[in-house]
Amino acid sequence: MLDKVVIANRGEIALRILRACKELGIKTVAVHSTVDRDLMHVRLADESVCIGPAPASGSYLSIPAIVSAAEITDAVAIHPGYGFLAENADFAEQVEKSGFIFIGPRPDSIRQMGDKVAAIQAMKQLGIPCVPGSSEPIGDDDAATVKAARDVGYPIIIKAAGGGGGRGMRVVHTESHLLNAIAMTKTEARAAFNNDKVYMEKYLQNPRHIEIQVISDGQGHAVHLGERDCSIQRRHQKIIEEAPAPGLTQEQREVIGERCAQACRDMNYRGAGTFEFLYENKAFYFIEMNTRIQVEHPVTEMITGIDIVKEQLRIAAGNTLSFKQSDIQIKGHAIECRINAEDPRTFMPCPGTITHFHAPGGPGIRVDSHIYSSYTVPPYYDSLIAKIIAYGETRESALARMRTALDETVIDGIKTNLPLHQDILRGNSFQKGVVNIHYLEQWLNL
Repeated sequence: MLDKVVIANRGEIALRILRACKELGIKTVAVHSTVDRDLMHVRLADESVCIGPAPASGSYLSIPAIVSAAEITDAVAIHPGYGFLAENADFAEQVEKSGFIFIGPRPDSIRQMGDKVAAIQAMKQLGIPCVPGSSEPIGDDDAATVKAARDVGYPIIIKAAGGGGGRGMRVVHTESHLLNAIAMTKTEARAAFNNDKVYMEKYLQNPRHIEIQVISDGQGHAVHLGERDCSIQRRHQKIIEEAPAPGLTQEQREVIGERCAQACRDMNYRGAGTFEFLYENKAFYFIEMNTRIQVEHPVTEMITGIDIVKEQLRIAAGNTLSFKQSDIQIKGHAIECRINAEDPRTFMPCPGTITHFHAPGGPGIRVDSHIYSSYTVPPYYDSLIAKIIAYGETRESALARMRTALDETVIDGIKTNLPLHQDILRGNSFQKGVVNIHYLEQWLNL
């Protein structure tokens, strides 16, 4: 097993990684910005290193600072969590060139999957179904572009090849808006991702967002851990996730899951990953692969009993998978609500000091959070402050437990989106499990 790990992240995921390390007897190094010295995982880590000022550009996104922290503490590996540098192939490459283990996929896998066009091309070759669209980046030949859009059929969506997090997307309903939409998306992509390549896909009208969790050891073994439904979204940002996806059959789960696991074997993929699909009319369409641990990984852990973060650490240490596909048994249902420090109606971030925090409890309730009473939420980072996960033997049981958990949660001193979650869970469509990715935005406009 690894001896000492640098946790190159902050907040709830950093605390989650620290706990997994402690269970495996791994020493931990917490890196933090000047404003984050009072984070819970910093208090609990074996060592801590301040790597820069509050803005992420000078701390959590500074590759030299993070690598230096590993050097001065004699760590052997670096876990990037999610966000920040987690899917930065240059970071993974620099970590390995500096003599450390990157707890995640190989740099070439991250680079290939980070370019959405390259990822789609690879998935097509591996037999993964994809959304109809351009197989190459959109070029400068306007006539060819117009013809390609006609062939795909309107409406279409223009996407940045290097995009992510819901950014770099624009829906086009008519041909008259096509070229302008492409130009605008290219400009935004260049500014946000330093990559102005864009491509087009058929814009599905009423799809659900379903993703397959995979884990592979890079030594010929890969399994899938079932699927998650992440259709409750606002501006392509997930808010509620659940597993398994309502309405999917065991046969559908096994077929698409095995295809994803086989793709990992064929790619010689290493670590945890997620294949994301749009699902409409009982058909799956690949949209991207996330080469990291996901925010919503706890719902999969609850229904499978597999600790994904501990398995990441074992794989990074050179071990093969500790289980086979036949060992994976999906039992019960789990739902996760992302609690953000934001206004529940305007969605404006609401940093500030939490005067009182009370976490929910009871059977089947899990809370992944770094906050505590008197903790100050800084304005510099993502507004996620907690994840509440409810597990039950049935979806109805999980929903009932989640409603109780939300009612029990107390976060005073700042605004949060707790009221939004309470309203969503009372909605008839959500209770029936028949929502699509447009549901929340349509509901909010009513």
